Amino acid sequence: MASHTPSLAVVIPCYNEEEMLPKTLATMLSLREGMISRGKISADSKIYLVDDGSKDRTWEILAREATANSALVAVKLSRNKGHQNALYAGLCATTEDITVSIDADLQDDPKNIEAMVDEYLKGNDVVYGVRSARNTDTFFKRFTAEGYYHLMKKMGVDLVFNHADFRLLSRRALESLKEYDESNLFLRGIVREVGYPSSVVEYERQAREAGESKYPLKKMLSFAWKGITAFSTAPLRMITVLGLVSGFASFSLIAWVLAIRFFTDNATPGWASVLLPLLFIGSVQLLCLGVIGEYLSKIYEEVKRRPKFHISEIVKKD
Repeated sequence: MASHTPSLAVVIPCYNEEEMLPKTLATMLSLREGMISRGKISADSKIYLVDDGSKDRTWEILAREATANSALVAVKLSRNKGHQNALYAGLCATTEDITVSIDADLQDDPKNIEAMVDEYLKGNDVVYGVRSARNTDTFFKRFTAEGYYHLMKKMGVDLVFNHADFRLLSRRALESLKEYDESNLFLRGIVREVGYPSSVVEYERQAREAGESKYPLKKMLSFAWKGITAFSTAPLRMITVLGLVSGFASFSLIAWVLAIRFFTDNATPGWASVLLPLLFIGSVQLLCLGVIGEYLSKIYEEVKRRPKFHISEIVKKD
């Protein structure tokens, strides 16, 4: 694809990563130098580190290192905006030919970035980093994560199985991505909408060496639900199915109540005919209202058109 040696931007969102940053910076700078020496990327390639409103010394470390090293660019958001917005802010800050996004914990092995660049040079605008195994995950996390990908596929959402946010984007793919001006960012779904030639690089995910996971169960569930409601209307269609099922069940309950009333002596006057249908229909209505309310809240957030992030400071060596 490129007739010249491409410049590479590596975007790394950071939130409370002071324990991991020394390892991350050393690894990424060494990787950059190695790829430059092998002629894979140009010498003006950069590493963008985005501080997502950290509460520890993350920004202090990033600002200090970026001031001393011209290969680093430190970007500070005005407040915590979440992983997807921080990643998007970093992507928007780049000007290089190709961009790779990777998390600061380095569980997505950076050594695979060179293989991604090789795929780009073969003509691919998007290269997805895909986990070949989940050996470092607990059984619960592996089961729920893989189940989620299968569920999304059933709902008609086009996702790359076992791919998160470790990917390469060409400049034209990134510029196309910016046209999707959505408030509810679910990048792994939006990137698939962009299209363009793509390929996959498989890798084994590493164990976190320092710090704590920034995605506990509560955040994982919230992120998963965001992905479903941002890319699928299946829950709304399921309401119709649920209405049909509840209607059938209600008629069955009515038949049962009538059978008890006319063919046995065990009927307690009034209780079944009132209580059972009331409880059943009431629970179905609340469930339907909850799903509809979730989609209405998404519309509410989209129509306000609030900015996804504000950059308070950018530090780089002159």
